[in-house]
Formats: sequence, C-alpha cells, structure tokens
Amino acid sequence: MTTHQSTTGPSIMNTIADGWFHQRREQLRNLGAHLREHIKGQAHVIGCVESVLRRGELGLAHPGRPKGSFLFVGPTGTGKTEITNAFTGYLFGGAKPLRFDMSEYQNQASVEKLIGEKVGDIGMLGRALAKAGETHGGNGGTLLFDEIEKAHPLVLDLFLQILDDASITLASGERKNLSGFYIVCTSNIGASEAMRMQSAPFASIERTVLARVNQTLRPELVGRMTEKIVFSRLPYAVQREICESMIAGELARLRGLGHDLKITPDDVEAILRAGFHKTLGARPMRGAVERFLQNRMVSALLA
Repeated sequence: MTTHQSTTGPSIMNTIADGWFHQRREQLRNLGAHLREHIKGQAHVIGCVESVLRRGELGLAHPGRPKGSFLFVGPTGTGKTEITNAFTGYLFGGAKPLRFDMSEYQNQASVEKLIGEKVGDIGMLGRALAKAGETHGGNGGTLLFDEIEKAHPLVLDLFLQILDDASITLASGERKNLSGFYIVCTSNIGASEAMRMQSAPFASIERTVLARVNQTLRPELVGRMTEKIVFSRLPYAVQREICESMIAGELARLRGLGHDLKITPDDVEAILRAGFHKTLGARPMRGAVERFLQNRMVSALLA
C-alpha cells in the first residue's frame, strides 16, 4: 500500500499567513491617516508614534522588551490619552487601553495594590491583564499609566522591570509576559512652563518641558522610553476644528438612535464659546458638544 503525504496543510497555512501580512501591511500604511483623523494640532507627534507602532507590529522591536513605549508630556487636554485610545482601537480590534491612574498609587502600599498583596493575589494589574485576555484573545494591547509622576518610587521600580524585559511578577508568583504590549505613560510635567511660553517657538518649549521631565523623573526610567514626546497647547483654530469634528460624531450617534437633528452656524459658535478653554485644551469641548446637542434633542422630542 502506498501512502501519500498531504501538502495541503502547509499550503493553507502559508496562504493564511500571506493574507494576514497583506491585511496588516495595508492597515499600517493607513495608520498615519487614521491618527490624523482623530488627533488635531499635533502633526509632529503622529510621525513619531506611527514609526514606533509600525516597527512594533512588523516584529522589528527588541524581542525581550515591550513592542514600544511612550512618555507623552504636555498641557492637559492636548490629545495624550486620545492618541493612545486611537491607535489601540485601530491595532487591536477596537480594544481600549488598560488604564491606571497613578494618582491612586502614591503611597508605599501601592505596589501591593498593583501586583498583589499576598500569595494568590494578582492585584489590579493582574486582573486587568486577565480581563484583556478574555475580551481580545490575549494578543497584546496597550498599558496606559496616567500622571506617572504621581506614582510612589517603589511603583516606578516596577516600570524599570517592565521596560527592561517586558515582564512583571505578581504576588501570586505568576510571571506575566508583556512583550505584546505598548506602554504609554502620560504626564503634565512642564505644562505650566509651556503655557507661559505661548509666544515662544515650539522647539524652545519642547526643550524646557523635557528638561523639567529629566529633573522630575528618574533618568533610568526616562532613558528606557522608546519615545519622549511633548504635546503642544491647542490654539483657538485647532479647538474649533476639534469642536466641528465632535459635533459631526455626536450627530452621527444621534442619527443611529433614530434622531435627525439640524444645527446652524450660530449653534456651532455657541458650542465653541462654551467649550473653548486656553488652559484645559479640548477637554471641556466634548461635554459642551454633548450637552448642547442632547439638550436640543430633548427639547425637540418633548415638543
């Protein structure tokens, strides 16, 4: 009896691999356009972020470290969290970053809160990673640490381990591999200086902010970040563009609920006056847009 070894299996696997790579390549080609659609007034940021993400997704990053790491600094409301949300959703099938507010980890006990207090406890980080594994297959994602400068020094020691070898050991003894993740740390360090230097060239503002970062954070932590990026404040023209984009998004959402709302140029001006803020950037704008349009919709429905 003659047996024939099938070649169908490897052929199918190669076809699937080729298809996946083609799809991923097209996705990465369009990454910059996607980020520009969501992030306004930060053109200098997008190229740096795009470069790190492309290298990470094509497997060119160091295999023993995270796919990439970012330290985003600058005034509040300028897009630091927004760009993190945008690239995470785009690259990981609509997933959201695993977010940790470092203002909640300011004392010595914060280490136990994050990685577990006793044997069997996996801490907030372990629970977040477990949940991420259940919701999007455990194929990586983004860990977002907001206001990193507020974390206790012992918590910052954990980041050295994460950035060095892409792993963290929980109190349960379980060692988590984070090589499939991007690490994003945000900070408002230097924001007050940046706001005072409104008329200065951005290069001068950038140098000043990064100098403050190096004075405030441990150099071994800053040095391990793939990119340190300063976000610029958002002038009136950019906030207007953001306002119009948010209005379009909220109107589309309301149409999805079956409500067709018409607004006038005067309405746009009213929303812009309510949402514009020199210091807080675009942060108040979303609330102003939602409040105005939803109140207008309530009035129409009740009338």
